[in-house]
Formats: sequence, C-alpha cells, structure tokens
Amino acid sequence: QVTVVESGGGLVQAGGSLKLSCAASGRTFSTYAVGWFRQAPGKEREFIAVIRWNSRITHYSDSVKGRFTISKDDAHNTVDLRMDNLKPEDTAVYYCAATYRYQSVIADYRDASSFDTWGQGTQVTVSS
Repeated sequence: QVTVVESGGGLVQAGGSLKLSCAASGRTFSTYAVGWFRQAPGKEREFIAVIRWNSRITHYSDSVKGRFTISKDDAHNTVDLRMDNLKPEDTAVYYCAATYRYQSVIADYRDASSFDTWGQGTQVTVSS
C-alpha cells in the first residue's frame, strides 16, 4: 500500500500563493484517486479537492473553487495543490490522502472515509 508525504506548507500573506505537493513513498501512485483535505484548530477535517488518477477529472469544494487547482505531475509522480488568492480562513493543516476505492460519483470522495492512506499533514498559515 502506498504511503504519502506532503510538502510545501508555510506562512504567506493574504492574497498570496502556495503550492503543496503530495508524493508517494515506497511505490508510485497507482490509486484511483488522490485528495486534499484540511483541518483548522477546533474544526472538523474539510474536503478541499480530489483528482482521479487516470482520467485527471477533478472536483473541488465550493470554498476553494476558482482559487485552488489540483493537478497530477507525471514527471515527479506527485499530486499538487496550487493555492492562489489565499485568505486567513485558509489557515489549517493540509492533508493528502490516497485511495484504491472507486467511487462512480467523484463528489463521493468528499467523504474522508473514502480514503485509505493519509499523510502527516503540512501547516499553511495565511496572515492578514
């Protein structure tokens, strides 16, 4: 089973950009889907975006649609999350997750229980 490692978090001013990367450790990605979630202090884990590995079809939460872009980097075997126009409310620990479970409706990946493997998370802090 693949394990995943996030990188790219940090401190950025509101309106700025960051790119997070999710790399497979131990083997290459060969999962059905890879997703990004986030969790702010005192809040539940929140779905951000998901990409189907083969078709590259994507799905986003309404809170980030138009600002965040999830993509697959074949050269580096990573799944990246490009975050633009960041807001203080985007401050959270961001988690990458991978799954071998097929969901015919991509929106069903909003449920964190759809994912088998989780990274340790990377902190993103947006200052106002």
